[in-house]
Amino acid sequence: MHEICTTFQTISLCDYLKFELVADEILLTSDSKSVPTDEKNLIIRAANQLRKRFSVSSGARIHLQKIIPSPGGLGGGSSDAATTLMALNHLWQAGRSREELMALGLQLGADVPFFIFGSNAFAEGVGEKLTAVDGLDCWFVVLEPGVAVPTPAIFCSPELTRNTKPVRIADFSGALQNAFGKNDMQAVAAKLFPEVEAAISWLGSFGNARMTGSGACVFMPCQSEQQADAVLEAATGKWKAWKARGITRHPLSGLRESL
Repeated sequence: MHEICTTFQTISLCDYLKFELVADEILLTSDSKSVPTDEKNLIIRAANQLRKRFSVSSGARIHLQKIIPSPGGLGGGSSDAATTLMALNHLWQAGRSREELMALGLQLGADVPFFIFGSNAFAEGVGEKLTAVDGLDCWFVVLEPGVAVPTPAIFCSPELTRNTKPVRIADFSGALQNAFGKNDMQAVAAKLFPEVEAAISWLGSFGNARMTGSGACVFMPCQSEQQADAVLEAATGKWKAWKARGITRHPLSGLRESL
């Protein structure tokens, strides 16, 4: 894990998880053949960790409808793991607090605590030090370049800038309204993977496009839903793309607040 300064923005693009209580087993199925359904999947690891850490005897059958490209830098796996912790904490009546689930989530991945936190956030540390921010209330276009970017390849690159001046939350809150600052990992990913550079260049012809996280997906905030629709129409036949609405709260925030 690495020290970062970043913002997490929740959007409406998401995977879907269905949970069914059973006596003792934990079983994962998916409509996507590319999704592992064993311990390689954060969903299984999250369920097993929750059950082991807090001595739960119940089981669950979980079905994943995969929408978010993986790996794409969109936090799909982390979000699924966080949802699993929150849902099973409720269904198993484990009674664990938000803070306990966030600490457990951090053992699974640096992004997992954010999705339990519940709102858009400015993040420091390895991503676990979170402060709520408003984020952007707009539509986004999200583009998949058609290539997988392994996160270790970015963080291990000697060309990754490691001397950027730390950002204060006051600075970053203002930057949210003016193109989100910058992504230090973008130049590295674009050099290693020409597909990423091509996607940024194409989407950048419509507005302020940049890579999300460690990649490979790129995104662009839009002035309106109509603009997002126009970009999607232009992408037809060239790229796999989605439009998504920026949202202020995690869809399970009501459940989270009952913890």
